[in-house]
Amino acid sequence: MLNNIGLPGLLLIAVVVLVLFGRGKISSLMGEVGKGITAFKKGVKDSTDEIEDSSANTSHDVTSEEKKDKV
Repeated sequence: MLNNIGLPGLLLIAVVVLVLFGRGKISSLMGEVGKGITAFKKGVKDSTDEIEDSSANTSHDVTSEEKKDKV
């Protein structure tokens, strides 16, 4: 169904949305979307950093005792 929407269809939808909501409302909505994306990216980065820190804390030395004595 959405495969048949071309450029003229998208322009028509954009004009209808602009008329219904107005320029100010759309810009504030896009600002909120941008803030949401930024917060999502920050959350993903924080969680990956946390996972990396926890895995670094649980790592241990697997060098054999013979090799440790040689160093």
